[in-house]
Amino acid sequence: MTTTAQARPRTQMGRRRNLVAGVVIAAALGFLLLRAVGDATVYFKTADEAVAERDSLGDRRFRIEGLVVPGSLRDGSSEVDFTIRGQQGAVVNVVHRGDVPELFQPDIPVVMEGRFVGENFESDRILVKHTNEYKAKNPDRVEEYPGGP
Repeated sequence: MTTTAQARPRTQMGRRRNLVAGVVIAAALGFLLLRAVGDATVYFKTADEAVAERDSLGDRRFRIEGLVVPGSLRDGSSEVDFTIRGQQGAVVNVVHRGDVPELFQPDIPVVMEGRFVGENFESDRILVKHTNEYKAKNPDRVEEYPGGP
């Protein structure tokens, strides 16, 4: 009987350990899942929205869309600097580090992924839509640009 009496507390202790371990593992998995979803969620803003919401965006990553301003493109050895303009006239200076798509040029709508750092939007990814396709899919964004394509 002493053996049975001793076995029962060990079983209860083992169940508690398993329960605690299960809770810790579930919490860790939940944390990792939330972090992965948070990192994967990239907010999309027009240049006008991004300028208006700059303080609330802080240093979070998001995507910003605008028209590349003609004459603003400065190509350096490891980065490309240019300015984008929003439909309502907001202007954002962009510093891009990374590959530049073949279709990238002034007077074309682009979407960059990155964050505000100081006075600039620092980008590490540029997406360019072919102008005709982009116009067809987003006529309200392209047509309203002053002097846009």
